[in-house]
Amino acid sequence: MSERNKFLEPVTRENTAVVLVDHQVGLLSGVRDIPIGELKHNVVALARAATGLGIPLVVTTTAADSMWGPTTPELVETLPAGQKIIDRSTVNAWHDDRVREAIEGTGRRKLIFAGVSLEVCAALPAISATAAGYDAYVAVDASGTFSQTKREAGLLRMQQAGVIVSDYATLMVEALADNASPEAGLCYAALDMPFAVLVGQISAAYQG
Repeated sequence: MSERNKFLEPVTRENTAVVLVDHQVGLLSGVRDIPIGELKHNVVALARAATGLGIPLVVTTTAADSMWGPTTPELVETLPAGQKIIDRSTVNAWHDDRVREAIEGTGRRKLIFAGVSLEVCAALPAISATAAGYDAYVAVDASGTFSQTKREAGLLRMQQAGVIVSDYATLMVEALADNASPEAGLCYAALDMPFAVLVGQISAAYQG
């Protein structure tokens, strides 16, 4: 695929995997660019929607037994049964052979990354994946970091490297593709977008 075409080819259920990096309680405690409750909501919604659409997940932590603590419980509870969380020591998740092999094992060429922190845990493996020939996306609202400056610097670096920046709901709706799909209701429920309840109420009123 050419460098330009990767920006034009859609995300689908068949060509995409989601990589969740270091949504750990210790790291989350330092997040300042997005409310922590909103960040937890968004990454859980991303994981639920991806699972509902049959999109594989790769989940990883770093130093979970020491400095950064375990994966946030809200995310653990929503992961598919049997989902392995790979704990590593490398700063860049791509540099861990087990993580990279898990990604390769999905057979998908489009990778949606989300992580804490944005400019390290999401950006560095996304940049490495881009260098390895994958199409890397980062769901910025399912990621967080420790200052606005770090957020802005991370976004600039990713864009300079050809990483595609988006948000969790847009990426999952793009993968859904058709609102007539049997999975549409499940997908929108998983995304739990703030306006969805109102939309449902309006729809029910018209059907009444």
